[in-house]
Amino acid sequence: MIFQYYSETDMLYIKLSIGVSMESEEVAPGIVLDFDASNKVVGIEIEDASQLIDLSRLEVSALPIADLVLSKKAQVEERTIIRRN
Repeated sequence: MIFQYYSETDMLYIKLSIGVSMESEEVAPGIVLDFDASNKVVGIEIEDASQLIDLSRLEVSALPIADLVLSKKAQVEERTIIRRN
């Protein structure tokens, strides 16, 4: 799962799985679900994210995380990988 924030459009995209979005549906004002060819949700788009969500905080609880990647930008060179053993 990947969280991507686009400050220029104030949009948060949560990529749930690898796949190509074939169809989208707005399920609530500013909340869009992306579906693949099998009608599986592959992503969630949140418009005007900074008005709806505290983007300065992310809490993860009780997930079986093997790799945690933190980056300030979407560039691979600027990331930290934390591996749990």
